[in-house]
Amino acid sequence: MNRISRLAPFALIGAFILAGIAQAQAPTVNIGERHGNLRNAQVHIVQAYQWVGMAQQDNDSHLGGHAERARQLLIQADQELRQAANAANNNGRP
Repeated sequence: MNRISRLAPFALIGAFILAGIAQAQAPTVNIGERHGNLRNAQVHIVQAYQWVGMAQQDNDSHLGGHAERARQLLIQADQELRQAANAANNNGRP
């Protein structure tokens, strides 16, 4: 068995780990003022994400997994807002 064949499973596992990390990034404000309402919503999502994180720390993560699920949904909402702004840009919004 050559060296590349032995390293392939490790490379595949590494790729999956990196994909998971990239998908689970904290929400950020990355919508410009052109889309003021979407940007404001994104600001509130970022704040909510941070507050839930503080609640997890304060409660020593004894929240039954619900806080972590809420954070994942906030990440998803952040991504959807970014896609909405992109769609507006692509559809010729002034």
